[in-house]
Amino acid sequence: MKYIKFFNEIRNSDVTLVGGKNASLGEMYQQLVPLGIHVPNGFAITAEAYFYLLKDGGIEKQIEELLSDVDTIDLGVLQDKTKKIRELIFSTPLPSDLRDEIISAYAKLGLEYDSQVIDVAVRSSATAEDLPDASFAGQQDTFLNVQGLSSLIHHIKLCFASLFTSRAVSYRQSRGFNHFEVGLSVCIQKMVRSDKASSGVMFTIDTESGFDKTVLITSAWGLGENVVGGMVNPDEFYVFKETLKEDKKPIIKRSLGNKDIKMIYANKTSGKTTININTTANEKNSFSINDEEILTLAKQAVMIEEHYSRMANRYQPMDIEWAKDGLDEKLYIVQARPETVQSQKKGFVEQRYSLEKTANKILTKGISIGSKIGSGRVRVIENLEGICEFKEGEVLVTDITDPDWEPVMKIASAVITNRGGKTCHAAIVAREIGVPAIVGCHNATEALKSDIEVTCDCARGDEGFVYEGNIPFTTETLDLSTQEETKTKIYLNVGNPSRAFSFSQIPNDGVGLARMEFIINNYIKVHPLALEALYLGKEVEPKEEIENIISGYSDPKDFFIKNIAEGVGMIASAFYPKPVIVRTSDFKSNEYKKMIGGAKFEPIEENPMIGYRGASRYYSEAYKNAFIWECEALKYVRETMGLTNVKLMLPFVRTPQEGRKVLNIMREQGLIQGENGLEIYVMCELPVNVILADEFLKDFDGFSIGSNDLTQLTLGVDRDSDLVSSIFDERNPAMKAQFKNAIDACKRAGKYVGICGQAPSDYPEVAEYLVELGIDSISLNPDSVMKVKKRVLEIEGKLG
Repeated sequence: MKYIKFFNEIRNSDVTLVGGKNASLGEMYQQLVPLGIHVPNGFAITAEAYFYLLKDGGIEKQIEELLSDVDTIDLGVLQDKTKKIRELIFSTPLPSDLRDEIISAYAKLGLEYDSQVIDVAVRSSATAEDLPDASFAGQQDTFLNVQGLSSLIHHIKLCFASLFTSRAVSYRQSRGFNHFEVGLSVCIQKMVRSDKASSGVMFTIDTESGFDKTVLITSAWGLGENVVGGMVNPDEFYVFKETLKEDKKPIIKRSLGNKDIKMIYANKTSGKTTININTTANEKNSFSINDEEILTLAKQAVMIEEHYSRMANRYQPMDIEWAKDGLDEKLYIVQARPETVQSQKKGFVEQRYSLEKTANKILTKGISIGSKIGSGRVRVIENLEGICEFKEGEVLVTDITDPDWEPVMKIASAVITNRGGKTCHAAIVAREIGVPAIVGCHNATEALKSDIEVTCDCARGDEGFVYEGNIPFTTETLDLSTQEETKTKIYLNVGNPSRAFSFSQIPNDGVGLARMEFIINNYIKVHPLALEALYLGKEVEPKEEIENIISGYSDPKDFFIKNIAEGVGMIASAFYPKPVIVRTSDFKSNEYKKMIGGAKFEPIEENPMIGYRGASRYYSEAYKNAFIWECEALKYVRETMGLTNVKLMLPFVRTPQEGRKVLNIMREQGLIQGENGLEIYVMCELPVNVILADEFLKDFDGFSIGSNDLTQLTLGVDRDSDLVSSIFDERNPAMKAQFKNAIDACKRAGKYVGICGQAPSDYPEVAEYLVELGIDSISLNPDSVMKVKKRVLEIEGKLG
């Protein structure tokens, strides 16, 4: 057939003939199906057919005249002209020979699936789309569950016409593509019955930080258009590629989306092809794919990425759409295209945004897209009919931003939506055009009113915040290019797992302090003993709130272990295979009491800072079971996830005997020093740790100096008290003596010694003194690394 090519006849090199989407499907069908990846069969109506339609119908000149002076900034004129072009194309009959070939190809595809009338997806596939530097995501139309010849022909013509939507014309024009050099192929592909299961999108790179050792998977119930189009907040999963290849199970993060609607097939008599229905309470509170499916999808994503990277002769991260068939229970790949934002970044220069002063009231929050900050006057727009009201520099607030909003998004200072996830088309476009966006806020259009001033902060990790007022912010350009290596290891202090991928791009030798408290406080939220009580069937308060928090998990213990493991796993994978030193939990009783359900389980202490904390908790009968759960989670990270770069560190160990008690508990839970390279350090943060250093080092693999508590207890200063804060100073001669004695003891024992306290980040002279003493590592806050590393290089140069 002249105008039809089945998937087994096309390869990735045929973009000019069948467009990016079809070329990629043909490539996968021929090259990856034999390797076990399922791709539904189909055929392409070539771009030649599109040009044939224009020429045969005699409408080329009319389209050219309508576009001759189009201004994509004048949204009203743009909408009017593009609508006329679409009507012109749609009203032009298909040439009879082209129509006959489509009928023949549809019948042939039906025979393969033992049906005369099959349900197919009809997708646009432009000859300038899915390129490495321009996604054209969602710019042309897709139609699902198309059945029968008349419906097929109708939707094919709609696809041809969709080359001239306002969004498509604006997108092409802004990127310098000639409207008449771009052709439109149509993909006809057998539908996957994900209306009876789930579907979603995968990226083989972190879409926000560019960290390239992870697969990001999003998933929701029903057909995939709701995830792609941002209609739902989907479930979200991260899988670490490196240990996945070793057949480990490194699911390093999972987030439960609300998934309040799902798209299914419409009744044949309704005149529609698909409809959205509300999901059940069980569907909302359950993950839409299980762990086995997550890992299978991640493995397939890696296979696809490796194949396309070989073809490109360079690393090529991918954007992939998948669907699970509810009839045969198989997972299918239905699209794959190059990722177009992070993969195009060059060099090691990064822009860092930060607010100049403390933020005002938080008006709403959601998922951050990008890492910028934007501010301006709010313009709430309910639907596309109102986009002509929008003025350049305003903050766009709406329910969802599908690609139809691209002309407005590119002139906005920020975009805020009620719905959407990280992998929807609008998020992809927002990243491409560089506008900060906060999606999935749920209540943005209610919480924000037109004409108020707001600041949109996407610079704090996964969560984006909308603040009241126009808050000044700064931008800093960081040169992250490779520098000369220091003899003294430069580690980072990392508390927030959601920032780990970004922080790992700063020159470093690993993580000197990963704080378990942050993970428990932000991922768990519930007091560990309240979870244990619920697990044992005991009464807890507030029971309903706790049950809501753990929804999606089999039981409270499963929730605790997986969330701890994933929080630690995010940090460990970000820096893998460099060492990541994880400090076990070090809350004080007053801090634990504030956690949900915590009041019942905590004592009243006059001075929690030197009370029931650290190692003393771990072996106490009251708290021991919670520490055992923590050990199980850490063992899961090292063994099940395969992240053996994790080292452990115990806080606030008051006596060598106390340290041995805790080490015995850890051994009983399978955390055995020396196995798979496991090292267990002790925090050197009490004067007794320094005085009895030789005794402590008989049992532990080294010291990490905690300068905050060590200064507090050496100088007798409560570091939480403003009244004596002027005395708190790590540069005090007594502190220099403590540092020296601790380092000397480790050198005598041949053990590791580092520092993870605040002092080197705040005072370059402390860093200088530690380097002169021969400390193995200095762990710094990420924002002070470049400055301190430069100083360390200078000191080492002087010392020779």
